[in-house]
Amino acid sequence: MKVVVIGAGMVGNRFVDELGRIAPEVDVDLLGEESYEPYNRVLLTELVAGRVDLAGLALPTPDEGRVRVRPGVAALEIDRERQCVVTAQGDFEYDHLVLATGARGRVIPIPGLRDGLPRGAHVLRSLDDARDISAAALNVDTAVVIGGGPLGIELACGLQHRGVAVTVMSIMPTMLDRDLDASVAQVAEDAAKDLGIDFVGNAQIASVGVTDGRVTAVRLADGTSYPAGLVVLAAGTAPETSLAGAAGLETNIGIVVGDDLRTTQDPHISAIGDCAETPSGVSGLVAPGWAQARALARSLAHDTELELPPISGSAMRLKAVGMSVVTMGIRASTAAERDRVVTLSDPRERRYVELVARGDTLVGVTCVGAPDLAAHLSTQFDRPGMLPVDPMHLLMGSGSMGVVESASPTTMPAATTVCRCNGVTKGDLVHAWDGGATTVEALASATLATTGCGGCKKLVCGIVDWLQESDPPEISQATDATRETTVPSR
Repeated sequence: MKVVVIGAGMVGNRFVDELGRIAPEVDVDLLGEESYEPYNRVLLTELVAGRVDLAGLALPTPDEGRVRVRPGVAALEIDRERQCVVTAQGDFEYDHLVLATGARGRVIPIPGLRDGLPRGAHVLRSLDDARDISAAALNVDTAVVIGGGPLGIELACGLQHRGVAVTVMSIMPTMLDRDLDASVAQVAEDAAKDLGIDFVGNAQIASVGVTDGRVTAVRLADGTSYPAGLVVLAAGTAPETSLAGAAGLETNIGIVVGDDLRTTQDPHISAIGDCAETPSGVSGLVAPGWAQARALARSLAHDTELELPPISGSAMRLKAVGMSVVTMGIRASTAAERDRVVTLSDPRERRYVELVARGDTLVGVTCVGAPDLAAHLSTQFDRPGMLPVDPMHLLMGSGSMGVVESASPTTMPAATTVCRCNGVTKGDLVHAWDGGATTVEALASATLATTGCGGCKKLVCGIVDWLQESDPPEISQATDATRETTVPSR
């Protein structure tokens, strides 16, 4: 079978990686419009902030052979009759075509932006966008970020870290409104204010001022004007459907697919990730896209019916210089009546922690300004039977003296999920270590841990340090003994 994938982003790359692992006999071509090897788009704001370099964005790619990654090869047309993708470098025939074209940054239709982005106005969807924003930040004193979600806040913190005065504007009344209740959002806004970042909620943006082709200000409907040498749009995305639409495939918000991820007009074509509109809707998050990639790869490899993974909210970890916000599961405002909500509020120190317990399971976590505690709670989240009788003990020591430290690899059960983006457990990491993956980079390649949001990297590094001490590679590789990875702790 010959498979062609259009889109070498995080979801397209994950699909070919999965398919290459389980069906090495399948020929796969991964076509990427950008000239770069596949990279982690989730970490682009870290590049803007100067906290990672280009090498730190690289994703594990399949070995050369039947899976071929082709950067700089843009799809121009889908010829469904001939079952091929037309590019400037030639035609790529397929038995099955997978569309992973992603989404484009949304540009609000207001004066100053309607006729294309002027100099100094940017979206952040690609590596080139991140480079352009970083370069622009060197020559401006003020910036406006439009959008108060995670991307907007991460960008604002990154620009402020570079010495640019930043104002964040949102049509919503509060910062991070999809992730935080209003009272908790105030704590985050105060933390941003401490960094020198202003937040304007309920912003009715009227226009972007442009002089000689360059942005100069952002104006609100009430007449208020904010000077800006740089404007970054982080106000959502729109699925990229133009190629599919031109080929006669059904599009709505995204490329319409059924429960089997096949397009409604052509069973030889599937769509996954941000561009796909399933019966449950469009995800817009990388974790559901990865789940779709895995499910489709298995379905094609084994010629079996596909069980569509449900689209559900993922954990949110703010990757922002100077701010720590982590949310998982439900929060107080969405908790059921029978749920137990435990909070620790310290607004003067810009800290807030909230737990939602349902029976013996931790089903909700919100942590603002408490990164170490967030790391600990992430190992307890959604694990039935692991919740103490009094959930407060997750925040306090057994003697109610002091906050617990992050979970130690020594006491962590093997079934503990270390990387939530990829579902990698401590036991998976130990097994990969026994197989010869004895560095953080090797473990990332073998298990995909750390290749998502990056929030688990500190914990993975801790596990590697522990394994280096307790099970040095020369010992681990010298024995064929089978390790028990399901014991309560190691």
